Amino acid sequence: MIVAGEASGDAHAAALVNALRATAPDNQLDFFGATGPLLRAAGVDSIVRSDDLAILGLVEIGGALPKFWQAFKFLKKAALERKPDAVILVDWPDFNLKLAHALHRRGLKVIYYISPQLWAWRSYRARNIRRDVDLLLSILPFEKDWYAERGIEHVEFVGHPLAGEVKARYSRAEFCRQMRLDPKSPVISLLPGSRRKEVERILPPMLEAAALIAARRPEVQFVVVVAPSRTSAEVRNIVRAQRGTPEPLPSCLHIVSGQSREALAASDAAAIASGTATLEAALLGTPMVIVYKESTINWHTLGRLISTDHYGLVNLVAGERVATELMQDDLNGERLASELLLLLDKKRNDDARERLREVADELGEGGASERAAECILTAIR
Repeated sequence: MIVAGEASGDAHAAALVNALRATAPDNQLDFFGATGPLLRAAGVDSIVRSDDLAILGLVEIGGALPKFWQAFKFLKKAALERKPDAVILVDWPDFNLKLAHALHRRGLKVIYYISPQLWAWRSYRARNIRRDVDLLLSILPFEKDWYAERGIEHVEFVGHPLAGEVKARYSRAEFCRQMRLDPKSPVISLLPGSRRKEVERILPPMLEAAALIAARRPEVQFVVVVAPSRTSAEVRNIVRAQRGTPEPLPSCLHIVSGQSREALAASDAAAIASGTATLEAALLGTPMVIVYKESTINWHTLGRLISTDHYGLVNLVAGERVATELMQDDLNGERLASELLLLLDKKRNDDARERLREVADELGEGGASERAAECILTAIR
């Protein structure tokens, strides 16, 4: 049984399913659980469509609680009826830790892939890992020691699944040719996130920053990268609304879908919503500013629970501020424009790329899905 929630979890889970089949080609492996589109494409029997549950924030969660409760009941029932050799829970801690408790106490082997970020907030839930999880597979290098300090030893670091996998399909020159950009002039990518509310909150200050930069340096070109879970139409509507603001948007503003890695690899700098995309940028060596903006109620209720010195995954892995972070009230057009302009300075840009290479080395050399598959098969045997 495999249970994944958000888009990134679906991608990592699908890679794991494929690695499990490749690692044990002589065995018939059957999978069922909570799936996104990639898990379904990998042949996993869908008990629950987790893409129908992808929401963000307290207000949204409150309205969707009946859906979550129904999904929980369906999955629990399927697990108790089918009695899988292992239940693999992928990230999605608010849902999966409850499911781990319900199934582990009934004798099922629970393996958690991609540790919940307990080191960032709600560290007390480490006791749930100790009690309800037989094996925890970590993808960030500092997590194993963090758990060991709390007496939890059944943790294996397998490397980050993106390490060794994040590559652009073609060069900067080819990307610029396709987008009708001048490869000799600076390119800045804007990645406003994968959820609708994220894009609605984060893209407007990004566009404001682009307008301010264009006023100071008209040769700079901008690419808005649309996440796979969003549509170009959504982004165009926000851009259209932004054109009514005092600062005129740059004439060279392109919207692109399905080419996030190519856009990042071709960019001199990027503004990126905090999340997995920041690690993709690090692995591609793209200097970045990490941004985020929540609703006021979420920020003041959930945000205060965060106990780390950094928000961005790149900075957490580095253990220091490798990329500037502009969170909540700090995220505005003027601040973001200033930080992006600094990254266009050649010396700063070169220094940032060197530090990102060090972060990439920390994430491992690739093959995380295969190592996770081997750990899982060993645990089952």
